[in-house]
Amino acid sequence: MSHCHPATVEESSETALVGLVGNPNAGKTTVFNSLTGSFQKVGNYPGVTVEKVTGAADIGGHKVALIDVPGLYSLEAASEDERVALDVIEGRVRDMRSPDLLVYVMDASNLERNLYLFTHLAEARYPLVVALTMTDMLESEGARVDTRRMSDMLGVDVVPIVGHRGRGVRQLREAIDRNLKSPKRAERDFGFPVALEKRVEELCEQLALAGLDYPTSEVRQALLGGRSDVIRRVEEMPRLREAFEAAKADLETEGPLRPGLEAGTRYDWAAMVQKAVVRRTRPPKRLSPTDRLDWILTHRVFGLAVFLAIMYLVFQSIYTFALPVMDAVQWTFGRLSDLVSPALAGSPVIQSAVVDGLIAGLSAMMIFLPQILILFFFITLLEGTGYLARAAFLMDRLLGWCGLNGRAFIPLLSSFACAIPGVMAARVIPDPKSRLATILIAPLMSCSARLPIYLLLIGAFVEPQFGAAWAGFALFAMHLLGLLVAIPIVFVLNRGLIRGKSLPFVLELPPFQWPKWRDVWRTMFLRGKVFVKIAGTIIVAMSILIWALLYFPRPAGETAIYESQYATLPAEAREKVTQENFVQRRQIENSYLGRFGKTIEPVFRPAGFDWRLSTAILAAFPAREVVVPSLGIIFSLGGDVDQHSGDLRQALSEATWPDGRPLVTPWTAVGLMVFFALCCQCMGTLATVRRETNSWKWPLFMFAYMTALAYLAAVGINQLGRLVG
Repeated sequence: MSHCHPATVEESSETALVGLVGNPNAGKTTVFNSLTGSFQKVGNYPGVTVEKVTGAADIGGHKVALIDVPGLYSLEAASEDERVALDVIEGRVRDMRSPDLLVYVMDASNLERNLYLFTHLAEARYPLVVALTMTDMLESEGARVDTRRMSDMLGVDVVPIVGHRGRGVRQLREAIDRNLKSPKRAERDFGFPVALEKRVEELCEQLALAGLDYPTSEVRQALLGGRSDVIRRVEEMPRLREAFEAAKADLETEGPLRPGLEAGTRYDWAAMVQKAVVRRTRPPKRLSPTDRLDWILTHRVFGLAVFLAIMYLVFQSIYTFALPVMDAVQWTFGRLSDLVSPALAGSPVIQSAVVDGLIAGLSAMMIFLPQILILFFFITLLEGTGYLARAAFLMDRLLGWCGLNGRAFIPLLSSFACAIPGVMAARVIPDPKSRLATILIAPLMSCSARLPIYLLLIGAFVEPQFGAAWAGFALFAMHLLGLLVAIPIVFVLNRGLIRGKSLPFVLELPPFQWPKWRDVWRTMFLRGKVFVKIAGTIIVAMSILIWALLYFPRPAGETAIYESQYATLPAEAREKVTQENFVQRRQIENSYLGRFGKTIEPVFRPAGFDWRLSTAILAAFPAREVVVPSLGIIFSLGGDVDQHSGDLRQALSEATWPDGRPLVTPWTAVGLMVFFALCCQCMGTLATVRRETNSWKWPLFMFAYMTALAYLAAVGINQLGRLVG
């Protein structure tokens, strides 16, 4: 079949563009990596959140650009990634022309389903080369594909390839080179009724006379009542509308317009091809290894137990294994500060800007990197083996009632370690609505950056008064709180703010296989690179901004004034604080951020927070890790304190309001912990959400609703505490 007016590839002096297309889980990534090696670039398509991967390859002595097109099942796009895939194929993406050649990556272990999309591409007359993957898995099951006969039946080159082992890569490069010079298009009859094809041809001619050029497949689809742009255009032209109605009436009289005719015809042809080209070398086993594993891994009880064990390992790895590396990162930047600081001692402003602004910002950014690398190691590993789809199948039943997709469990679980990799992990969710809902609630999970705040306040106010048992319960409750709040929030979001129809949870369970380790390492590298380049830039910039707000203004003679004030303190007071820490606290109190903290104190006073606590909250905006050091500075103990510092706990316990009332009571401490548990106070997370959603609308909304939620909860807890005494 052909276009109503077949289009040809225009001659161009530009670098040849080759698109890799195929069904999800067909092995496109492995083929792409085999062709491009390390010459890859990750980004977003213009105006959308779907990620694109581009690369370069040396084929036939010439540089060829390759693009990995999102997976799709047909040319009827149902989701954002499928729409983008179709736009790429048809050349409708801004600053990107239509590919000169499509490499159709086809799963040999599931030929019938993969050939369905092939029929659509062949009818649209795209130049094609078939890269046949999973042939090694098919051979292990006692079957093989006659690729020569398959090539004859399809009308295009068919190249078997096992990318991670390097088999077939050279032959695929040669086939791409041949087809770029002399492209092949599959001219095939897929078995549609003759009467139907006659009417389609007649309608194509009438559309052409009206200046409309549509593929025969779209005209046929419109005639059969399917979704098509042709229907909308025909409705605008009475003569064409009458022609379509007459053709439908004739076909209904002749009888070929049965339900599911188009899909059934395509699948009949695909089944015929599969039967003709697949040769069995030994009888099939009653149950394949994948079937045996699926009996356990998708079981209501055993499957859930295995899932919990695997997720516990992932969680512990992100939470525990990253800590030594994070400590090493922190120590390294600490040493760097110690080395740089003396060299800049002649200029206190530059010294502070470099040490407390730039180096501290780089440290705050790099400290997230180990968690991100570990997270994507496990995600790529689980996806490569095929287990990720099984886990999503299990969790969909638990999460589906509130509007979350089954794949949301990985982003939410990993957000307990850090919301940044959690938000990035939401890419595994194909449904845009469920993906956005998951992103908007992921920061509600209590990340590891909140842990020092919890430990400080629990150690200072809960454990001394209520004992270790209640301290442990409080820590558990803080981690559980975000999840309990997230469920009703996503329920409301899916029925109000997030418009659009949710896609049905359709999931393919790919066969189990060993992961491709080269793909695992490359994915870790690319994800880490993207984080450092995008989110890291904003984290560093905001850290420098916060430093400036804490440092300035510094009028002349200010330090001497504060030193003289320190000298007038009673001896007992001077024993509790050094002159350096006293001066530092006074400087922060009169900095722009300190003044702002005093200005907004009336707003936070109903929650029980004075200007000191409010300033620490503001200073923590780039990253929560700086909350405890900020409190140490504000309470004249220096910035080298941690959550276990007895001096800081004592300072918080002894702090008072001007009228002598305790500043922090157990109720205030709980309110402060809840505030940090619910507030999205992390610039890195907001920057990541901005990148993942390709808009500032959603990070601003997230910051607003979580801040309001945190504030109201803290106020409610403090007021309840005042009522009960």
